[in-house]
Amino acid sequence: MDSTPLCQPHFVFIPLMSPGHLLPMVDMAKLFARRNLKVTIVTTPLNSNQFQASIEREIQSGSPIQIQLVQFPNTEAGIPEGCESVDTLPSMDLLENFYIALCLLKQPLEELFQKLIPTPSCIICDNHITCTVDIANTLQIPRIMFDGTNCFHLLCNHNLLKVYDAIISDDEEEFLVPGMPHRIEFRKSQLPGRFNPGTQKNLNSFREAVRVAAEKSYGLVVNSFEELEEEYVKEYRRVTGKKVWCVGPVSLSNKDELDKAERGKKRNSNDESKYMKWLDSWPSSSVIYVCLGSLNRATPEQLIEVGLGLEATKRPFIWVLRGAYKREEMEKWLLEDGFEERVKGRGLLIHGWAPQVLILSHKAIGAFLTHCGWNSTLEGVCAGVPLVTFPLFAEQFYNEKVVVQLLEIGVSVGSETVVRLGEEEKSCVQVKRENVKDSIENVMGEGNENEKIRERARKYADMARKAIEEGGSSYHNMSLLIEDIINVNRLNQRAKP
Repeated sequence: MDSTPLCQPHFVFIPLMSPGHLLPMVDMAKLFARRNLKVTIVTTPLNSNQFQASIEREIQSGSPIQIQLVQFPNTEAGIPEGCESVDTLPSMDLLENFYIALCLLKQPLEELFQKLIPTPSCIICDNHITCTVDIANTLQIPRIMFDGTNCFHLLCNHNLLKVYDAIISDDEEEFLVPGMPHRIEFRKSQLPGRFNPGTQKNLNSFREAVRVAAEKSYGLVVNSFEELEEEYVKEYRRVTGKKVWCVGPVSLSNKDELDKAERGKKRNSNDESKYMKWLDSWPSSSVIYVCLGSLNRATPEQLIEVGLGLEATKRPFIWVLRGAYKREEMEKWLLEDGFEERVKGRGLLIHGWAPQVLILSHKAIGAFLTHCGWNSTLEGVCAGVPLVTFPLFAEQFYNEKVVVQLLEIGVSVGSETVVRLGEEEKSCVQVKRENVKDSIENVMGEGNENEKIRERARKYADMARKAIEEGGSSYHNMSLLIEDIINVNRLNQRAKP
């Protein structure tokens, strides 16, 4: 039996500075720390504000977790002071500058790693932070990638990259994605930026750097659970030969009301207690929750159709308008049209951040109209509510396929084309108010098919909860990952002279 003494394993998490990437990695870090690992989360000062209180509570409960800060290189990258995350950029034209900033983090990260005690056992980082490849090589420790999506998306991209130029020409012609466990069809106009860059072609070199860095990674952690997409997990492992650990849904790490309420909360955010009181006044499964994400790129004209569709349902709803494109125009319409006054009582508008996990967990929520970002999709799955899908960009049309075609826990509003970053004005109104109203009725109305959707949604919520608990598939995968890293570090110790 090997008696080589080993320090407590030390996992270092480096999330991307964007809410959809930052929050799940913080949740994941908390879960690993609860397994008695030393865990360090590395981020910038303004980003730490979103989860500082939660980590302090973890520390008070005895968790071996800490936050280490590095300065964001605003000046060197040409980004205004105070902007340290994608959602705070004054314009998406600064995305290239943001990626330059990520590369400039290499030196401060190297300096930080020299000071960390005990020596890190591995780096778990967002796939966009490519400078960590060299750091991991220097330290001779595994670099594990976090992609932020799911194995369905990863397999789609992997298979399309090999054949894309040969099979796809027309934007609107449907094509079959090869090598998938089910028959999956898309239009070119529905694909993410790697295949559909629009004016963001200048980011292609960075996308290629991300792809190369991914190939050099030791493995991949995925915020999903095997029961949700079992065939896609197996197939992605097979075709890539990569180690893949599904350890989600990590949002379930937030068990008490305070953690749910404060997840991602920024200073001067709205008071979540008033939303809970409002929801308390409605019957079970009666309220529609609407949020198109922190990077919502729908035009004001499209959002107006969404609002009028919600009004037409005659059902109570919560509508989050956080981060809307040309938000000032939307706010002007709300005021001049009198929409907010007309729906007063049954319609609650949130003009900023909202405690999404807390809201979705309330018994009054009966449906979730979502942009299909993977975090939001999973949070809807965990809440057991049917989804009304309105994908906008990135991999969101992929996630819609998971929800509508594979899991059958939602319906589409009929969006057919991505909103390309930088080309928002070219995006016409794809979804009319009638589409919104009818889609909501298809999951909340009476009828046998509607009830089957709701029943399946509840079933997957139960699977998600069991996956993360001791004995569940994600819990087991986390154990396997920890054992793997301990073994790698033991071998590295033996190899040292």
